[in-house]
Amino acid sequence: MRITRRLEFDAGHRIPDHSSQCRHLHGHRYALEVTLSGEVIKADGLPVNGMVMDFADVKRIANDLVVSRWDHAFLVYRGDTQVVTMLDAIPGHKTVVLDLVPTAENLAAEAFRILDPAYRDTYGNHLRLERVRLYETPNCWADAVRS
Repeated sequence: MRITRRLEFDAGHRIPDHSSQCRHLHGHRYALEVTLSGEVIKADGLPVNGMVMDFADVKRIANDLVVSRWDHAFLVYRGDTQVVTMLDAIPGHKTVVLDLVPTAENLAAEAFRILDPAYRDTYGNHLRLERVRLYETPNCWADAVRS
C-alpha cells in the first residue's frame, strides 16, 4: 500500500546560472508530497490500526525536518556568494544555505535525503519512504524516488 501527504510552503530562491528569468531573486508557493509504502497495520486497539502510518505523523515529520525550515526562507546556493553576502547583511533574515543550486530537482533530492531516515518501520509493516515530489509551480515538479 502507498500513502501520500501533501504540505505547502513559501520560499524564495534563484538559479544563478539560468539563462532566463529564474536567475533573478523570486519566490514560489511550493508543495511537497511525501509518499510512503508499507503494509496496512493490523493491531486492534491501537490508534494506527488500519493505516500504513497516521497522516498526522507523516505531516509532523515532514514539517519538523523540511517544511518549517524552508517555509518563508530564502533558499540559496552556497556558491552564489553575492546573494549569500547580501542576505547575511539583513539582520534576522531566514536564509537556508544549501550545498546545491536550489532547483526543483535538487530540492526534491535534498528533502528525500533528509526525510528518508525519519520514516521508520515502527509497527513491523515495512514502512519506507518511496518518493518526494516537489512542486515548484502547479505545472512543474520533480520527483526524487527510491532507486
